[in-house]
Amino acid sequence: MSLQLQNTLSGKKEFFKPVNPDHVRIYACGPTVYNFAHIGNARMAVVNDLLVRVLKTQYKKVTYVSNITDIDDKIIDASKETGEDISVITSKYTEIYNNDMSALGVNLPDIQPRATDHIKEMIELIKKLIEEEKAYEKEGHVLFHVPAFENYGILSKRNRDEQIAGSRVEVAPFKKDPADFILWKPSPSPLPGWDSPWGFGRPGWHLECSVMSEKSLGLPFDIHSGGIDLVFPHHENEIAQTCSISENKHPEDFATFWFHNGFVNVEGEKMSKSIGNIRLVHELNKKYKGEVLRLTLLSAHYKQPLNWTEDIIEQNNKMIDRLYRVLLELSEVEIDSKLPSESIMESILDDLNTPKVIAKLNEEANDVSSASDERKREIKNNLLSAGKILGILENDPSSWLGYNQNNTENTEEIERLINERNEARRSKNFNLADSIRDILKDKGIEIEDTDKGTIWRKSK
Repeated sequence: MSLQLQNTLSGKKEFFKPVNPDHVRIYACGPTVYNFAHIGNARMAVVNDLLVRVLKTQYKKVTYVSNITDIDDKIIDASKETGEDISVITSKYTEIYNNDMSALGVNLPDIQPRATDHIKEMIELIKKLIEEEKAYEKEGHVLFHVPAFENYGILSKRNRDEQIAGSRVEVAPFKKDPADFILWKPSPSPLPGWDSPWGFGRPGWHLECSVMSEKSLGLPFDIHSGGIDLVFPHHENEIAQTCSISENKHPEDFATFWFHNGFVNVEGEKMSKSIGNIRLVHELNKKYKGEVLRLTLLSAHYKQPLNWTEDIIEQNNKMIDRLYRVLLELSEVEIDSKLPSESIMESILDDLNTPKVIAKLNEEANDVSSASDERKREIKNNLLSAGKILGILENDPSSWLGYNQNNTENTEEIERLINERNEARRSKNFNLADSIRDILKDKGIEIEDTDKGTIWRKSK
């Protein structure tokens, strides 16, 4: 079995062939740290974390890089609004972002470069682009001249009119072409900036990732990823910048695979400040367990739009509770740690087909009641090994479910009532047993009878 991924560059699902099988290298565009991350940001982080986990089942060494954009107009605006220094804002929200993603089971990147640590390299790249007549200086700005790169549009498949209409670049009189985009722009005092051959200023957003990816991983690397919204203009512009240099003529000389996840909608609508339906990870983490949120983000195929609703979250909450109950039932079953079944791995390696994997895990749970001892070992292994790849089912089942935990002041009373109920059941006094169950329920206690005895937890 070999991994297949949808390559945005070719528009096809292809078998993944690393540049160097001994060392797979991935770059993902990270957050601009001026505010809390929303679930769209989280989907990108979770999907890329999943991709890294899958690759680590196939290759000995995987290096994952995801940057921090710590200089940007939005950051400057946040500083003006709050009165806080830019460094304070970016440090604060970098820490919050990493903690929020960690709550979703997202591992830190192996390298997390910051844009402001790479200004020197950005200036050097701009110099090369000017020397090769792919960029020009005008009124203190340096712009990339889009018509000078014949492959512009190769990633997004946009025509000339779409390029201009879809560009985020300001239409200004100093541009030679409406599609030209900023590499460097002036920063009049008191705005932050750096000295350069073109005056005091700061880099354009697109330039940052070209520089940080090459410095961190070298060229070409294996996978360049991000949300679908980054295909144009951000990733298109990255390709133009990097591949305009004479030694990097083709997009494959930059990254061999271009990997993008779909949007997250909320209750059927696009997330928007004007609508007021932005869902912040920081707030969701206070309300739901991280594994539940992660499972929800993986419940749709990464390429497809994900519709975020309270009902879907609750469905996934119930699903993951059920899977943990099965693991609790199988707690005495011993297994050898290994990969999941061939059927499950086929789904994982088939372009990260998480909905199919999740469906297979539910099928495994359905089989446990009538399973042989050998089958129980297989079920437990599949749940745990596939869960490890998905980033779920990594907690102790009893702790997750809250069973027999000292999380209530009435533990002794609860245990006494459970013992009385058990005695009533042994005496076939089922009316009394049911009455005691109702008393416990009124006290907010759920009980479950298992082969190993009665277990209980406080109701959610």
